[in-house]
Amino acid sequence: MNSNLSKEQIASYRKNGFLIIDDFLNTDEVKHWKKTIDKAVADRNGTKFPHSKIKSGENDGINENANYFGKVFTQIINLWMTDDNVKKLILDERIGKMAAQLAQVDGIRVWHDQSLIKQPWANATAWHLDTPFWSFSHREALSIWIALEDVTLQNGCLYFMPGSNHDTDFIEPGIGANMGDIFDTYPKYKTVKPVASVIKAGSCSFHNGLNIHAAGVNMTPFTRNAMTCAFMPDGATFNGKQNVLPDAYFKTLKIGDLLNNEKQNPLIYSKNK
Repeated sequence: MNSNLSKEQIASYRKNGFLIIDDFLNTDEVKHWKKTIDKAVADRNGTKFPHSKIKSGENDGINENANYFGKVFTQIINLWMTDDNVKKLILDERIGKMAAQLAQVDGIRVWHDQSLIKQPWANATAWHLDTPFWSFSHREALSIWIALEDVTLQNGCLYFMPGSNHDTDFIEPGIGANMGDIFDTYPKYKTVKPVASVIKAGSCSFHNGLNIHAAGVNMTPFTRNAMTCAFMPDGATFNGKQNVLPDAYFKTLKIGDLLNNEKQNPLIYSKNK
């Protein structure tokens, strides 16, 4: 695993709100990740969350545009909770350290992982933000996005708006079928040229949860398979939104509570340990 970040890479992330890392995993590691995740996804049999029977593509209470987004990608969340081999991958301290270095925080917790399989001929993912959907509000939340297959302009690569995370906030503009709806909220970026993340299998990107990003359509008869994980800075507090939290845990929380439940959001890196 290519987990050592240079000062230049960290500075680039801090400026632009995203970082593309070529050859993050070597060939053998890519095969291991893909085999492990494919098995974990198959074992879930389409069930989106560990704590419910909702299937990927159904209305989950998070996304009201389930009919459209059911044709964007197959999304299976928190595989680390249901597969010990995925858990070893996601809770890797090396990845946690990278996230903490980019976010410039002392500790990092897993918010949630998700396998994202863009099916053949799948719809686009409109421009959106991540953090406003989540159960905490922290400007340094971020995600890793690991390509398990080659990602191209044709099969639906990610696109990032450089520096947009410095201008956005926690207002939830939503995400729908219209690619450019977010520019009603952030008109400045309607005329900005995005950066396409065209990467081969084993490469990855990190992006800030307040960076405006999107993904194109899959104009091929093949899948575009990726594994992602969202990270929460240690010390983040509950903002009242349920998002991916199970009902039982959600009902115990009040606004301002620390989100430090190790069974739900394990601490995978701390500079102080």
